[in-house]
Amino acid sequence: MKILQVAAEIFPLVKTGGLADVVGALPQALIAEGADVRLVLPGLPAILAGLEQSAVVCEIGAAFGAARVTLRRGVVKGSGVPAYVVDAPYLYKRPGNPYQAPDNSEWPDNAQRFALLGWVAAHIAAGELDPDWQADVLHAHDWHAAMACAYVSAHPASTAATVFTVHNLAYQGLFDPGDFPLLGLPSRFMMPASLEFHGQLSFMKAGLKYAQRVTTVSPTYAAEIATPEFGCGLDGVIRARGRDVSGILNGVDDDIWNPSDDPVIAAPYAASSLAGKAVCKAALQRALGLRVEPGTPLFGVVSRLTSQKGLDLVLAALPNLLAQGAQLAVQGSGDLPLEAAFSAAAAAHPGMVAVRLGYDEAFAHEMVAGCDAMLVPSRFEPCGLTQMYALRYGTVPVVRHVGGLVDTVVDAGGDADGAAAPNPLATGFMFGPALPAALSVALERTVAAYRQPEVWAALQQRGMAQNFSWATAARQYLAMYQGLNPNWGQGPRAGSPTPTAPTAKSGGASRLPA
Repeated sequence: MKILQVAAEIFPLVKTGGLADVVGALPQALIAEGADVRLVLPGLPAILAGLEQSAVVCEIGAAFGAARVTLRRGVVKGSGVPAYVVDAPYLYKRPGNPYQAPDNSEWPDNAQRFALLGWVAAHIAAGELDPDWQADVLHAHDWHAAMACAYVSAHPASTAATVFTVHNLAYQGLFDPGDFPLLGLPSRFMMPASLEFHGQLSFMKAGLKYAQRVTTVSPTYAAEIATPEFGCGLDGVIRARGRDVSGILNGVDDDIWNPSDDPVIAAPYAASSLAGKAVCKAALQRALGLRVEPGTPLFGVVSRLTSQKGLDLVLAALPNLLAQGAQLAVQGSGDLPLEAAFSAAAAAHPGMVAVRLGYDEAFAHEMVAGCDAMLVPSRFEPCGLTQMYALRYGTVPVVRHVGGLVDTVVDAGGDADGAAAPNPLATGFMFGPALPAALSVALERTVAAYRQPEVWAALQQRGMAQNFSWATAARQYLAMYQGLNPNWGQGPRAGSPTPTAPTAKSGGASRLPA
């Protein structure tokens, strides 16, 4: 089975969040199950630099505002996964992250930048840009790749089945409707039943409407986004898809996240021998300027600092946490008011609160290994990888009862006094309402359990025994793919046109059906 995965970022070349981890791991897991997998990625500087054995597949020419677009093929450095890279310097050779300038402003031509990615993917899938390969399934990840599903739908000859995965419905790729003529699609695509969304152009809706199957990154989130509370205005569209929407839980790459042979952390350890974790804790306390106190519970946050992640709740609950004699370590960046508030808390409580602004992949490993407990109090959470990494490292997660957190953490029960019997299957602590008081109760229960070494060790060991294998997720995706397309291996229908991409001037010059 030939599968084309389309995404805007990939670990370790470009990463802004969990999407990159998924794109870095899922193709390898699918290949291990026997699939023929290739990637389509934008030609960001780091991606071009990480493309080994690079060769030109074809010259596309002027497209989507770029004077020159070249399609390259090679393998991703470190993983060996085959990849096509859309080399368009005018659109992709920029500082900042894939979506924003260094000042955190959105690039004004993002519609063209990511429409090009989807257009190229659709024509690769149809076998028109690389005559030696065409896809049975095109799998687009999040709004950045969603237009690929619309372009496949508009293509007169494509036989590729389409899957679209929602990684975070809150980020939808909304653009001015005046950008629509730049996409080269028939006018019927800019209707309320298509890409129009409350007077805007929605890339997310392209995936939701035109993919044959829609997945999310956890089963609970798949159910949540069909409700007004979590649907971000698209719940009606999602409900209309019915059983076409499902959730497949993300996995953890054991080659990268494994405390027994992690080269970054201060000492290796395993569930059968946790002594190395105490070494990691002491090293982290020293690195952050915290008091090196083995018996003090150390809570961690490794996250984007945004309201979605519930980190304002952490700030509100912090006085109660410190009153219990606990420490807090934070790594992340995001909203400036939250960055300032955590920095102020660190200044007000030296030795007990520490903050490292920015994201550093290696230091994230040190945080997960060195903390006793990891806070993930999200208001909504499509899957969450931090809590799964924490479980893998014997770091007990404290999470909100929402999204993928529900699918990965079993609440310990008990009470703040440690008197009630804990859940014998527990792996962490959970709270319900997104309120500081609810989080505070969960933190009190966590500290109470920490004060009981046998209870705490059992929590750690059960967490480390959890199996979040990418092989499991890959088999679920393969079962979905196999049910989609009865025409595996068939080429494009006779008379398939040579694709011509839209340019900035021509707008609708693409040879797509009117």
